[in-house]
Amino acid sequence: MYETTLYCHACANPTELIDKVKRADTCEHCGVDLHCCKNCRFYDPNVHNMCRESSTTWEPDKEKANFCTYFLTREGEVGVDNKTAAISALEGLFKK
Repeated sequence: MYETTLYCHACANPTELIDKVKRADTCEHCGVDLHCCKNCRFYDPNVHNMCRESSTTWEPDKEKANFCTYFLTREGEVGVDNKTAAISALEGLFKK
């Protein structure tokens, strides 16, 4: 049996999975697509095509459902981007 927890890339809420993520699956909390690059363990914005799996095809929208056969659910919780906190920290460094 396949059981794991996937933390949504958009809202960071957990979704209990009892099977593999299908293309049409959506987050029960915010409704975004779950079978997308940003929920895959191969997603890496710092590498070519933003994917550590070198055989994949280019997916232009990393937050939309796709047909990638290499998709594996990301492990662990997602760090929710906090742009405001990052900007405040940088501004604090340069204040006189």
